[in-house]
Amino acid sequence: MENNQEHRSSPQWKLALAALGIVFGDIGTSPLYAFRECFSGAHGAPIIAENMVGAASLIVWSIIFVVTFKYVFLVLRLDNKGEGGILALSALIRGSRAAQGKADKAWIFGLGLLGAALIYADGMITPSISVLSAVEGLNLISPEMQEYVVPAALVIIVMLFSIQRYGTGKVGALFGPILMIWFLTLGGLGLKWIIAHPAILLSINPLTGAEFLVHEWRHAVPLLSAVFLAVTGGEALYTDLGHFGRKPIRIAWFSVVFPCLILNYLGQAALLTLHPDTTNTFYNLVPKAGVLPLTILATAAAVIASQALISGAYSLTTQAIQLGCVPRLRVLYTSTTEKGQVYLPMINWMLMIACIILISTRQSSANLFPAYGIAISMTMTVTSFLFFQAARSVLGWSKIRAYTVTAAFLIIDCAFLFANGLKIAQGGWVPLAVAFLIVFIMTTWRWGRERLGKRMEKASIPAEILIEDLERKEVHRVSGTAFYMCGKTGGIPLALLHNLKHNQVLHERVILLHVETLDSSHAMDEEKYDLRELGQGFYLLQLRFGFSETPNVPQALKEHLTGEIKYEGQKSTFFLGRETYAVSRNLNAWERLRLAIFASMTRNATPATAYFSLPPSRVVELGAQISL
Repeated sequence: MENNQEHRSSPQWKLALAALGIVFGDIGTSPLYAFRECFSGAHGAPIIAENMVGAASLIVWSIIFVVTFKYVFLVLRLDNKGEGGILALSALIRGSRAAQGKADKAWIFGLGLLGAALIYADGMITPSISVLSAVEGLNLISPEMQEYVVPAALVIIVMLFSIQRYGTGKVGALFGPILMIWFLTLGGLGLKWIIAHPAILLSINPLTGAEFLVHEWRHAVPLLSAVFLAVTGGEALYTDLGHFGRKPIRIAWFSVVFPCLILNYLGQAALLTLHPDTTNTFYNLVPKAGVLPLTILATAAAVIASQALISGAYSLTTQAIQLGCVPRLRVLYTSTTEKGQVYLPMINWMLMIACIILISTRQSSANLFPAYGIAISMTMTVTSFLFFQAARSVLGWSKIRAYTVTAAFLIIDCAFLFANGLKIAQGGWVPLAVAFLIVFIMTTWRWGRERLGKRMEKASIPAEILIEDLERKEVHRVSGTAFYMCGKTGGIPLALLHNLKHNQVLHERVILLHVETLDSSHAMDEEKYDLRELGQGFYLLQLRFGFSETPNVPQALKEHLTGEIKYEGQKSTFFLGRETYAVSRNLNAWERLRLAIFASMTRNATPATAYFSLPPSRVVELGAQISL
């Protein structure tokens, strides 16, 4: 995330302009395909004037209710010390007074995991469909160029993911201005056709949308899945809350994004009313000479939208690592000034491969639509369930108020979810399969860690017992400070016991170090560390980080150990355990499979030395085998 202090000192209009390039890319590229899909395919509604008004009304009021009312007005209020997103929301609720029971916290955390997995699944489809939809403007320039659409899309995708390692700091400054041009173009093109057919303004009446659904009830369900495409970027507003804050996002939404989107959708409806034979309701907003410039601009907007989603996947992954949902992964920082600019090679290449497979196999954006929507509609439904808990515990709403608002959300969410659910057989199963695979990996990792923690706690001994033994026995002590990573209980870790058993020596100062990740995005000053003397030169030190903070242990030690006990890098040694796992034969086949997967993930996880930024020359690893 970007530095919140820096955000507070920046003018709001600058932050609003920057938010255009990061927050609104996804919803800003929806006009490329959303309205067109209402009337295309075997299940599209008949192209008659009344249906143009009705479809436009449904899109307009979906944007008003889902994006403006639900996300911009209400959900954006639920920040976890400035951070947004479904994992941050579940952590916020778990830390509230309303979720003190273990069962409450478990299902809230489970919903958070499901929502995060669904966002990952959507993350492989959004870049594919956005880039393909933009490049398909080439079809209108010349039929011969159709064969270049897929290769061009693949080249753009490969280039997009290949430059991630260099960071987006330099080109990121251009995102906001480019998206500003994009949104103003959307609004201007739409306004031109509204002037040509002002009767389309009847769409502003919500009753026309309801009448349309009743009249075209045979097409109602597939129609709703197409309408939903106009609001798929709503969740991104909340996910990227930590980048800019609530106010700049609202300024950008109401001053630029919302009016320009509405104008464009109404303009497309007016165009199709006047020219029912239109093949592409977006690119036909301009004359043929303007298709190429519009295609270039649309491609730039699609790339920016994809970049925002990729950056969001990186941020979500770092949160998931800190919260203990996935193994430690290699994280590279691409900026020396902005801590939010990170690059995760594994996530990057997995997303790129998924996008390449989707584009190569589906060949067109129309073929991708059956797979698009189901994951994000489920995410929005999960957000609504979590909103109810947050409204009660964080906002302090009464039960009646919370139930009423959440029920309104769920009626709309479930309608969209049902409509998208009917596309499962046509391709909607793909993101669902990916999402549930991710949930399985996350839950297996947490289950394995809990099982491992119990085994290690059972194998360790309380610090008090060892200290009492040291008072009776003489053990050789050497100068310097030794840090041993330990569990939350502060028991003597296996690494210390093995070192004492084999080497018969201890440092004059032994610090049992426990690193904890909080349910808040940033640790407050008074909770960042706690140092307690145990006797015989032993200390228990607890370092606490928020889930959006980088756990740089040496830096934290320099900041907090400034009294009698000081951190001196060249006189300190970090002792870490290097465990190997043996799976018990007494377990059933399912448990053995999960433990085998857990052991594999552990072997491939980033070592603690790199993850905690420990100096490699001052680290000693001691092996141990643990039976699971």
